[in-house]
Amino acid sequence: QVQLVESGGGLVQAGDSLRLSCRGPHRTFMWYTTAWFRQAPGKEREFVAALSRSGTKTYNVDSVKGRFTISRDNAKNTVYLQMNSLNSEDTAVYYCAVGQPGSPSKIPTSYEHWGQGTQVTVSS
Repeated sequence: QVQLVESGGGLVQAGDSLRLSCRGPHRTFMWYTTAWFRQAPGKEREFVAALSRSGTKTYNVDSVKGRFTISRDNAKNTVYLQMNSLNSEDTAVYYCAVGQPGSPSKIPTSYEHWGQGTQVTVSS
């Protein structure tokens, strides 16, 4: 079992920035494809961004529109999601997940291990 721990969520105002962190066991993100998803109340889980172990990045262009950036620090066993120009539609629980290496998938069932989530609330 791969344990993932997200942090960095909180309550911010529209236009602010946040950086989410996802910490995993040693070398986890060097072996797996990593993704961020989010889920707002009453809505399905939505793909946000993914990072393959080779460094290929994939984004939900419609939702994040160049505002979000996924990155990785191998030395810290951590994947980040930098979120800028936040708006009320970004309010959700954000989850980190890892799946088998390969082209990043936008489908939740492609990922085997999930963190507990971190709440992001954007007030307008």
